Amino acid sequence: MKRIWMGAILLGLLLSGCDYLPFGQTPLKEIVEAPAQFEGKEVRIRGKVKDIAKIPLIDLSMYVLDDGSGEVTVIAHDKLPAVNDTVNVTGVVESAAIIGGQSIGLRINELKRN
Repeated sequence: MKRIWMGAILLGLLLSGCDYLPFGQTPLKEIVEAPAQFEGKEVRIRGKVKDIAKIPLIDLSMYVLDDGSGEVTVIAHDKLPAVNDTVNVTGVVESAAIIGGQSIGLRINELKRN
């Protein structure tokens, strides 16, 4: 019995350092459907890059991420990923405004990407 517990603890420690597992990731559908619950909070998301945009005049880089349940715009602070890349993102949910529970200008401000 002691070996099982030791194995479970070791497995947990190994998995906690892995950024490529779905544990702790928030489906984009949940963020899009209830933006007020996530406003200003850090989330982990994963999805496929559908579109990228760079606006040099205001130094803004962004991409659209799709996880199959929804899409969200991610503001990038590093090099943009390529279209069709699958990425893991940690970022903060932000909206220009939330009116009647609906977000205007919903986006994820990227903190980390792998």
